[in-house]
Amino acid sequence: MNTSPDVAPQIAVIGGGPAGLMAAETLALGGAPVALFDAMPSVGRKFLLAGKGGLNLTHGEAFESFMTRYGARRGALLPLLEAFDAAALRRWAEGLGIATFVGSSGRVFPHDLKAAPLLRAWLHRLRAQGVALHSRHRWLGWAEDGALRFATPLGEMRLRPRATLLALGGASWARLGSDGAWWPLLAERGVELAPLRPSNCGFDVGLAGRPPGWSEHLCERFAGAPIKPVVLDFQAREGARFHRQGEFVVTATGIEGSLVYAASALLRDEIERHGDATPTLDLVPGRTSEFVTEAVLRDRGARSLAKHLKSSLGIDGVKAALLYEVLGKDAVHDATRLAAALKALPLRLVAPRPIDEAISSAGGVRLEALDHRLMLRALPGVFCAGEMLDWEAPTGGYLLNACFATGRAAGQGALDWRVSPPRSLGERGSEGIALSPFGSGPG
Repeated sequence: MNTSPDVAPQIAVIGGGPAGLMAAETLALGGAPVALFDAMPSVGRKFLLAGKGGLNLTHGEAFESFMTRYGARRGALLPLLEAFDAAALRRWAEGLGIATFVGSSGRVFPHDLKAAPLLRAWLHRLRAQGVALHSRHRWLGWAEDGALRFATPLGEMRLRPRATLLALGGASWARLGSDGAWWPLLAERGVELAPLRPSNCGFDVGLAGRPPGWSEHLCERFAGAPIKPVVLDFQAREGARFHRQGEFVVTATGIEGSLVYAASALLRDEIERHGDATPTLDLVPGRTSEFVTEAVLRDRGARSLAKHLKSSLGIDGVKAALLYEVLGKDAVHDATRLAAALKALPLRLVAPRPIDEAISSAGGVRLEALDHRLMLRALPGVFCAGEMLDWEAPTGGYLLNACFATGRAAGQGALDWRVSPPRSLGERGSEGIALSPFGSGPG
């Protein structure tokens, strides 16, 4: 059995996504010998996929608004994102030779929109900083003596670094390395964990009196069709409200897309608590209810209802199909019900799509399980960062910025611990009592 890589590092970083790479860079800049291990043949695979349609690094909105995107965890993430905010992330990218710009939506992109040039420049710099990169090294947990176990092409390897930093991602896109396999490994060590759940995900519809999913007609003709512009409005039973204009896509079983992702946490939680969630869709945003009612009631002469709706309100294609799908043929010809549905079409959702289809995941290591350095209270010397932590955010650059920020913070935390670690595994001193933003329990 191999007992160490080429050079046994003082600190091992496990996971080669943005959080792990940023942690490794922070450690290297702090003078720590560091090696990074990743299960995949190359690092940054999900990062590259995220940049396939244009790498959205962060968002240019005011910081106060920016922080609201992190929901219930914004208070805990505040000091980390203050230390590495959107401006800092853009300066960091520019240090790699990657200029950025703010798009019309406020999202921040590299000028060429691509992820690959940034990743190549970053890996070149990491190697120059002395970071040893080990691909095809799948972490298997800990041996009985506390050593890290890895499955490698040459067999099992064991390693005993001075500190370990875990940045293993969530549980979406398992084929790119984020498979959540770390969850039981930490659970058996007594780490406080929240169940992993889909985030930024699509949903299946469940219309009254029918099996989940669309009719064969709508699915065959309109699966993949975008619906825009549209306003999605949702009032949770517990009081939270979502109301925003945007666009989404009809799928074979339901809906997905940017507008749906933005509301996904609220919709998912509602389904978990009550079995379903029913947002409404305003199919004619910008038009008042009075205008829509008058248009529907207007004499259409010899024109069909479909032609009348298209000429008077611009309703055709997938929007018209949705009206027939939800209301049924008889109700569509009831002018009062039709006018109301055009401004508030109820769409019953019964399940989020599977977690492996989601853009990201919620759940994971509870922030209360960490001290102020992002070190696990149950496992001194083990730090966590990135999407494996229990926070979530919508797409738009918020996910990546927080992954970078938590990676940087965990790397700095490991540096601090390396300088003055506790005298024994059971003696952690006062760290993480009043200083921890993640909970006030003893560290």
